[in-house]
Amino acid sequence: MTDTATLAGLDSAALADVLRVAGAPGFDRWQDQIRRTGGCANPIHLTGWTLTKDKTTGETLHHYSTEHEPGGRLRIACGNRRASRCPSCAWTYAGDTYHLIRAGLAGDDRYDIPAAVRERPRVFATFTAPSFGPVHNRPARGCCRCGLRHAEDDPSLGTALDPATYDYVGAVLFNNHAGDLWHRFAKRLRREIAARAGLTQRELADACRVSYGKVAEFQKRGAIHFHAVIRLDGPDGPGDPPPSWATTTLLMDSIRAAAVHRYATVTAPAAGQQPARTFQWGTQLDIRPVKAFGDGSDITEQAVASYVAKYATKAAENTGTLDRPIGNREAPVILGVPDHARRLIEACFDLDPLYPDRRLRAWAHMLGFRGHFSTKSRRYSTTLGTLRQIRADYRAAQERQARGLDDTEPDTVLVLASWQYAGHGHTPGESVLAASIARDLQLNRETARQAMQDQLAQEGVLT
Repeated sequence: MTDTATLAGLDSAALADVLRVAGAPGFDRWQDQIRRTGGCANPIHLTGWTLTKDKTTGETLHHYSTEHEPGGRLRIACGNRRASRCPSCAWTYAGDTYHLIRAGLAGDDRYDIPAAVRERPRVFATFTAPSFGPVHNRPARGCCRCGLRHAEDDPSLGTALDPATYDYVGAVLFNNHAGDLWHRFAKRLRREIAARAGLTQRELADACRVSYGKVAEFQKRGAIHFHAVIRLDGPDGPGDPPPSWATTTLLMDSIRAAAVHRYATVTAPAAGQQPARTFQWGTQLDIRPVKAFGDGSDITEQAVASYVAKYATKAAENTGTLDRPIGNREAPVILGVPDHARRLIEACFDLDPLYPDRRLRAWAHMLGFRGHFSTKSRRYSTTLGTLRQIRADYRAAQERQARGLDDTEPDTVLVLASWQYAGHGHTPGESVLAASIARDLQLNRETARQAMQDQLAQEGVLT
């Protein structure tokens, strides 16, 4: 239940709503629904029914209707990946991303990825944006250019030292073209690998495959950059070992060469008063080999997978912008968006008529970035869809067991259903109670995870 300090901080209307919800006849069932969503902050409401019958005999095996649910509704998780919108659903998404990335690093028999991938050349690389002007920062030594030593939580970090000369237009156009830039880099990387192996592109495809999983992250200055796990396999993917010439050193050299090659650039054409601009990766390219657990390395499989999963649930919120589309130009000012983020958003609005195919206005809340936050090559690992299906199958099996249908052959069962959307979200009081449930679930997860890590460390699996 919600703690006393939380209740004391509520206004009278929210407190009254908490008491109303907690005193309602269906409160226990409402809590059960919210726990099943993982404490979702913005659940989807459904009305409807489902009927399970035996095809052979016509016997009704199970019947469910929302008629007797609290408010006549079933609440299901919203599934939003953004931690700023729904921490609980974002936690699930981050967990899926962690398993996806780690399976491609350590292998997982459940997804037909052998443990032999640990022996493959594989690196963790970070590709940054170029400079668009000096910003407030925290250098390892000395002070910021402004003469101050900023605190870690200083809101001025990442903002322009001189807004009048900062290239806001270039920043949002780079974000907007970052996905295209990655694709050109990936193509060039294969050519660099082939050149070092003395092969043609066709011969490389028959000898080696480049696999990757990556995630996008916004720096405080509002520029997008990518973290990527890149691995070399044989031509048939993770189950096929690469040729002997495919080494980690060769992969790292190829990445460095591809990142700075003139082919690995994208151009935003001239439009109106804007000149043509050519973009490439920034000079801060970081490439490190990924090591297996227990070898004393700072960059391990678990560390990489955790790092990637962390940023899979974040968007541009850490820059001060919004986590939802912007309806009109006045919104950034009305909603109190910081000056640096506001200027980037305004640049998107100003440029939208000049580059209609780039949809800059629609993606202004993302400071122009229009790509997926986490992507992977086809053969890197399993898919998020597969992971979601495994979870759905597990829950379906639990439901069949609870209904006494686990011994019934699926082919002999007919399921009829009718569902309608009936809204979403919580009342103010429900939000407080749901947040409390989410905190309890998170505490339980963290306790269980720590217990597992302690056990693995005791067994020598983790060091």
